[in-house]
Amino acid sequence: MAEKTGKMLRDFCRPDRMALVVYDMQVGILHQLKDGAVITGKVKTVLNAARRAGFPIIFLRHLSMPKPLMGRFQMRQAMTWQRTDDPEAVHPWFLRDSPGFAIAPELEPSANEAILDKITFSAFEGTPLAIILRDLELTCFAICGVATEIGIDPTVRQGCDLGLVPIVIRDACGAGHAEAAERALDNIAFMGDAILCSVEEIVSEMGH
Repeated sequence: MAEKTGKMLRDFCRPDRMALVVYDMQVGILHQLKDGAVITGKVKTVLNAARRAGFPIIFLRHLSMPKPLMGRFQMRQAMTWQRTDDPEAVHPWFLRDSPGFAIAPELEPSANEAILDKITFSAFEGTPLAIILRDLELTCFAICGVATEIGIDPTVRQGCDLGLVPIVIRDACGAGHAEAAERALDNIAFMGDAILCSVEEIVSEMGH
């Protein structure tokens, strides 16, 4: 199985076939994770390899709406995540230009890299990500970042439905809930549409 995975990874891990998607590596999210610094280091290793090899790179950021623009769903979601029954107690965590909204400074996007903002969990919903990949004639995307159980899982699922091959870099994907993240990864593996690999494996292929 490892040999088969390696061959598939080799087939797709080329700048003319694959982009790197860096998901929600934002200061305010990473501060909520016990291993935020570790995940940042792993993502930086992948990012540096992708930059050296000339892969297209796209960052995602989660954006909160100001309270007057929160509809019923967004307000309910914010109340759930902030563990309150009082709408008045809700504070938008990721307002544009707030400190927590910024991408981790260690990963500073370059002028040649895209930054897409979203209010959804799938990186494809409401963003031009699919259009960008299609316009570049890419068939695959590698994904790393946070959080596995919240945003990376639905991004992988929607990417598959769009006919793309996702590569999930397992040890460069952080989680807020370890058990939920493992369930998500197990289900991605069970579905069989995505390729799962390690930082070491994809960095090695990027260097070829």
